[in-house]
Amino acid sequence: MKTDILYEDNDILVVYKPAGLGVQTAKTGQQDVVSELKNYMRQCGKRGRCSRAAGTGVPYLGIIHRLDQPVEGLLVFAKNKKAAASLSGQLQEQANGGTLHKQYYAVICGKPAAEEGELVDYLYKNKENMAEAAAGPEVSGAKRAVLRYRILRVCSIENLSGGEIAENVMAMETAECRPGSVRAAEGIGRPGRMRTAESGKESGSRHIALADIRIQTGRFHQIRAQMALAGTPILGDFKYGNEETKALSQQLRIQHVALCAYSLVFLHPCAGKEMRFQIEPRGRAFSFLHE
Repeated sequence: MKTDILYEDNDILVVYKPAGLGVQTAKTGQQDVVSELKNYMRQCGKRGRCSRAAGTGVPYLGIIHRLDQPVEGLLVFAKNKKAAASLSGQLQEQANGGTLHKQYYAVICGKPAAEEGELVDYLYKNKENMAEAAAGPEVSGAKRAVLRYRILRVCSIENLSGGEIAENVMAMETAECRPGSVRAAEGIGRPGRMRTAESGKESGSRHIALADIRIQTGRFHQIRAQMALAGTPILGDFKYGNEETKALSQQLRIQHVALCAYSLVFLHPCAGKEMRFQIEPRGRAFSFLHE
């Protein structure tokens, strides 16, 4: 099974989804997170740990949120309808300071003029299945998209040695979640060995930067589209990148979007206690920013 289960109880499953694996696909014979988890739940059903849909022998698995296929990171699933309703409600309140929060690391091409800030756009899904910018909310289907970013480190492309990529991922001073454990993190998005980007550096496309991103709205392809609109596409994004960033991704042998949902916080749907999970990105693109 490609999906890693980090935490499980009678109500929820928290998992790591690797880049390249879809959350759910309609393609016959193509594996995805949902099918892997349902197969796992069938196996554990004999032990009475899995809820089943009424009148069927199929395990119940409620999808709360998704990640694009080329993106890695944390996901929470519900094992019964009560848990699904609670978690979905928390997600819907995300823009109003709700209790479910997701945070991402992204390796972007170039660096913003400001080391931290807010991006606000109006996005709609076009016929090519891409998020496209609209002039405003009056455009049919356009929805307000808001994210906040903070630059943690900047690296000059000239300092990368011939496109060779270190195999080790970032070493962050955060404990890795293990199956059956809940990490009681003191803060979110504070990797101990990441250098904050120095001010006064020459900006431009000859840099890559590590950004810590929190979304306030959950729009289709939001982070990928908004970072591209800001002039800093995500490394490895061949859908929203420009010709220069696509060429750089090929040069550096990056096959997946350098985006990781590394932090997930929510209230347990039944116990009511706060649950916090953090992981280290496993994508090879992140190794460029390892000290």
